[in-house]
Amino acid sequence: MTHPFSLTGRVAVITGGAGLLGMKHAEVIAAHGGIPVLVDIVAAHDQARNLEERFHVPAFGCRTDITDPAAVRGMLDEVLSRLQRLDILINNAANNPKVGQSGNVNFSRLESFPLDQWNADIAVGLTGAHLCSQILGSHMAQAFREYGCRGVILNVASDLAVIAPDQRIYRQPGLPEHLQPAKPVTYSVVKSGLVGLTRYLATYWADSGVRVNAISPGGVYTGQPEAFVQKLTSLIPMGRMANADEYQGAVLFLVSDASSYMTGHNLVCDGGRTAW
Repeated sequence: MTHPFSLTGRVAVITGGAGLLGMKHAEVIAAHGGIPVLVDIVAAHDQARNLEERFHVPAFGCRTDITDPAAVRGMLDEVLSRLQRLDILINNAANNPKVGQSGNVNFSRLESFPLDQWNADIAVGLTGAHLCSQILGSHMAQAFREYGCRGVILNVASDLAVIAPDQRIYRQPGLPEHLQPAKPVTYSVVKSGLVGLTRYLATYWADSGVRVNAISPGGVYTGQPEAFVQKLTSLIPMGRMANADEYQGAVLFLVSDASSYMTGHNLVCDGGRTAW
């Protein structure tokens, strides 16, 4: 009997695969026998080679602009040409300005948020997820109808798809109100949209062998300023931010047969923040 968490031989496309969480998703997939394909706007060959050496699976990187339908179709063709199958899609790519990153103070506020930044964020986070789901998900649905092969889509949302950002944690002392940094509006819109996309696709393909779920992580500690960390952790019952590898178990559960009777769900992993 196959272990329900086994991913042996299954091919998983991970958008934003060269990033911090993208690599963590890829690691847990490779550790359980899956074959991660790191799709990113930047080259991910070194990261893929690292996975190959550590987990002895034929991982590879595929440079792709997921906002371009032709590029997404080309990526699917490359995956099928090299690996002859596709089982899992993780829509992980997003634009997300980092706390403390220079240049964010003015444009992050709603009153002055630029339209071109709105369009860019929506294009990557929502349009990209739609195109990848449309093109790769349609292939998985067809594979089920023809061969009985089941597929999985996992959308990476956020605790800010469930609650609004608490803008107080981003404030900087001494700055006038119009210069105070804020979590950009597009982050909430994109992540909330991904949860809606999850429910739509889950019911649309329920009879086509494609399960679709979302995961809503809380904030990951990556060396953010101490004042920010203290303010955020005061909002989290567990009293800390997540480590980068603490979502791996949830990701494995959602993309494996361990969650075979689960679709249309948003799994919140936030240290209890949304329970308060």
